[in-house]
Amino acid sequence: MLDLTKVAGQIQGLSQHLSQEADAGRQRIQRAQRLWTEAARQQPEAVQQLRLWGDRLNFTTAEPIEPLPTVVDVEATSSHHTVLATDGSQIAPSHHEIAYCYLINVGRVALHYGQGRTALLDSLPQLFYRSEDLYHCRQWGIPTEEWMGFRRTVLEAETLAELASQRLTNPQTPTLAMVDGSLIYWFLDTLPKDAGHSILTPVLAAWQQLEKLRIPLVGYVSASRSGESLNFLRLQCCPYLVPDCLTHCPDPSVRPPCQVLEPLRDVVFWASVLQAGQRSCLWRSSAPVLSNYGSHTIYFCYIHVGVEVARLEFPSWVVEDVQLLETALGLTLAQVIKGFGYPVALAEAHNQAVVRGGDRSRFFALLEQQMMKAGLQNIGTSYKEARKRGSIA
Repeated sequence: MLDLTKVAGQIQGLSQHLSQEADAGRQRIQRAQRLWTEAARQQPEAVQQLRLWGDRLNFTTAEPIEPLPTVVDVEATSSHHTVLATDGSQIAPSHHEIAYCYLINVGRVALHYGQGRTALLDSLPQLFYRSEDLYHCRQWGIPTEEWMGFRRTVLEAETLAELASQRLTNPQTPTLAMVDGSLIYWFLDTLPKDAGHSILTPVLAAWQQLEKLRIPLVGYVSASRSGESLNFLRLQCCPYLVPDCLTHCPDPSVRPPCQVLEPLRDVVFWASVLQAGQRSCLWRSSAPVLSNYGSHTIYFCYIHVGVEVARLEFPSWVVEDVQLLETALGLTLAQVIKGFGYPVALAEAHNQAVVRGGDRSRFFALLEQQMMKAGLQNIGTSYKEARKRGSIA
């Protein structure tokens, strides 16, 4: 039990700290705005530096593909259209349960506006219990619990592509496919090459299917912590003739002279620049993991949706097609407006996917029942799990 009387004395110190951070944050925003103005005047030179010395930088910075001062008004789509979304949840494996297995539940949503068609809201559960599902990942030193999350990413992408193929009856109807979170799978950097390939290959195949159907894909990132666009300003702040971090700033324990805006994040800066309904210039991410994406490299922009600045990510084939990009932006903004600050389709996909405590209990009760019917003996949870569930304290 949490003793709030003991916490109360610490909250006052937290409040004072946050007040000081707010003042410092305003100063960082003002500094960033000055640097932004300078960088806009020297953008071609900075981009050239990035292309020449990008492999010598010890931070990730995106490349602007439009002029930095670009601000575009986005019009929310009000005509007939369709929005597709998927999201996933899971029941993790545990040696303390009656059987070592895991379940991934993928929520599916298809919303049809102005078409007189019934919406689709359901979920597709998939149970994993075979040795190849549970232990194949151990050859790469990856725990089953962690591998389950990667498999969930694959199922969300594949289900979205299947949904697009099944629900698209009129190719002329503007359609958007949405996922919650980034399209840049940073976790792939930590995986062995073969393991990452087995995850990324089916995901890219699903994206290619969307590309063939001409359905733009958007990764919607709320409350983004990224600093990719502001990192471009670090080229402006570099005191050396060439931005060679590995030579000039090799010690990771020493704060480099270009790191003057930390811990300012992109969304905080863009909130001071954009008005509701406006997007920033487009950026091409230079995340190292994207070298494995082939022709599906990721672009992004920031858009002020009214209650926050969100980061929108697109595969290259969306950005390279003006019509697809406009469709993606207009439908995304319409979804946020309908959802009072968050896309309706993503919220509903989450609600369909989420596995609550009662669902988990019923799942294991059903599993126990089926195991008893199969004639298995000594079925039950571990003493530790049973004791935690029936505490007498």
